[in-house]
Amino acid sequence: MTRFFYSVLFHLLLPLVLLRLLWRARHAPEYLKRVGERFGFGIPAMQGGLWVHAVSVGETLAAAPLVNAWRKAHPDQPVFISTMTPTGSARVHAIWGDAVGHAYAPYDLPWAWALFLRRVRPQALVIMETELWPNMIHSARSRGIPVMLANARLSERSARGYYLAGWLSRPMLGELSCIAAQDESTAARFRDLGVPDARISVTGSVKFDITPPADIHARAHQLHVEWKLASRLVVVAASTHSGEDIPVLMAFAAVRARHKHALLILVPRHPERFENVASIVRQKRLGLARRSRGEAVTPETAVLLGDSMGELMLWYALADVAIVGGSLVPVGGHNVLEPMALDVPTVSGPHVHNFQTIANELVAAGALQLVDANHLGEVCNRLLDHPEQANTMVVAARDVLQRNRGALQRQLALIDDLGGNEPAPAHA
Repeated sequence: MTRFFYSVLFHLLLPLVLLRLLWRARHAPEYLKRVGERFGFGIPAMQGGLWVHAVSVGETLAAAPLVNAWRKAHPDQPVFISTMTPTGSARVHAIWGDAVGHAYAPYDLPWAWALFLRRVRPQALVIMETELWPNMIHSARSRGIPVMLANARLSERSARGYYLAGWLSRPMLGELSCIAAQDESTAARFRDLGVPDARISVTGSVKFDITPPADIHARAHQLHVEWKLASRLVVVAASTHSGEDIPVLMAFAAVRARHKHALLILVPRHPERFENVASIVRQKRLGLARRSRGEAVTPETAVLLGDSMGELMLWYALADVAIVGGSLVPVGGHNVLEPMALDVPTVSGPHVHNFQTIANELVAAGALQLVDANHLGEVCNRLLDHPEQANTMVVAARDVLQRNRGALQRQLALIDDLGGNEPAPAHA
């Protein structure tokens, strides 16, 4: 009955959901494309294999090693990946092209999921990290599809929300077949929410198993030569959110005061912010080049706006110091392991609750510095001025990455235990 009332409420709120979609489309017109998929229409067909649900870019990137390894182990089985944002969709196409099925996930309406699952008939569903929807999970389980929450993370704040909505969350969590928790804290929070211990495995995070593209250093070297960066220090500020760009530019001004030829590569998290960030840079009277327009970096360029998709690892490969955004404002942080995998000394803001356990381990090892906006420039200058300190961080990060590898294989084993390599059951 609780899910029935939830569904009624979702239907009543649907006009607001659609208004939000229109609002987001003001800055990102892609939100108005393929709207039918959000109601279960126009979904490509798939029989058997694995369905992976990833919300947006971060979850898609986290899913990539799992998907690639599973496809390698089961080359005769299909994969379907659902996302909820255009940027997530773009990453799916950029990584796999037509090698996997793909569509937007429908809104959490029972009839929309019924339409979706008439077309997509997997043997197993893998949900990345935290994206749990009651009707989605129930619709899969009622058709005999086991559901695994992979690379699961659950902050204290999110756990409180689930606890307060226990009338809805407990039945939903009870239908999960398996939870692969990133850490013991996450596992404990799921246990406190009523998930049986037998269904929870602490596997670590697949993000530690990151492998940079084989050609990334060659591509970075080509740009390094083309843009004449031999005498320039490069600071990368990645995945910035609203409210972070001005503090980053202020920190960069402090860097430029000591290193007047330094270059900032500024990469906003969301494409709808590109124009606004470009305007902010111009207001600061800084020489600007935009990657999306193919504008080359010249000696007069102070800021390269990384307003392209899928090139973040390339920018990290050029960096002398990396700042990972979503952390100077209370968003919760983004993946600091990506620059570390390329041996880049990395700093983050203090708001890292999305990756708290990982951040704690990195900080304790001396591999990551957490700093507020007021001291960001000072810390960047210290790392640029003292290469031995930067190298100490790099070595510590390598150790932490190596120590935590193996989550990928552990989670793959759990997926196979679900039966994801068998033909799909017949269901209506």
